[in-house]
Amino acid sequence: MPHTKESPDSPLYYVLSTLFVTSLLLANITAGKMANLFGLTLPAAVVFFPITYILGDVLTEVYGFRRARLTIWLGFFANLFMVVVFMITVALPYPEFWPGQEAYRTVLGMTPRLAMASTVAYFAGSFLNSALLSKLKVITAGRWLWLRTILSTLVGEGVDTALFIVIAFWGTMPFNLLTNLIPAQYLWKVTYEIVLTPLTYLVVGWLKRREQVDIFDHDANYNPFILDWRRDDEGEHE
Repeated sequence: MPHTKESPDSPLYYVLSTLFVTSLLLANITAGKMANLFGLTLPAAVVFFPITYILGDVLTEVYGFRRARLTIWLGFFANLFMVVVFMITVALPYPEFWPGQEAYRTVLGMTPRLAMASTVAYFAGSFLNSALLSKLKVITAGRWLWLRTILSTLVGEGVDTALFIVIAFWGTMPFNLLTNLIPAQYLWKVTYEIVLTPLTYLVVGWLKRREQVDIFDHDANYNPFILDWRRDDEGEHE
């Protein structure tokens, strides 16, 4: 398939972006539930959050870094809005006869510290994952997708996991427990993506054929704070 400069304004892009944002929100809603998974004690969010990295890989590989950047920002603002809504909802006065306030607070109540931890970790990890995958695609001339997705995940998920756990839990638990949480979550997330690599290949291949697009981000501007994906001044060309 020939290299293409411009990403199409495709409904499929918006479908994938919607799945990305939905997975992110579900991960943050379910983060308070602890689960035993293959001998590891992990938050239930680890079932949903790695999906955002897989979808981020697909978006970057097919539609390019600019479109992936837009989706990451959409997730950022959606998550921020959700956190504000939850905080206001939990803080609203409630009638004495209603017994569900504490249960509601337990499930949906998110402290400012946890909100900051999830936001900072998501922002840094997602952009690193997308930017590295985009750059590696140019370096490898589009080959070895499996290697590029795994390498970008190793970096992105590593930064995300370390930032979230340190910001959220530093000073609230013994140091040895804190240092055990990071590798446990990191190992799960990376393994998750490796196992689903064949599915990533199928989706990427189908999208490229369907969309007739294969974006290579030559000389792309990886500044995460540029929001306008329609701008042509990033120098993406064959």
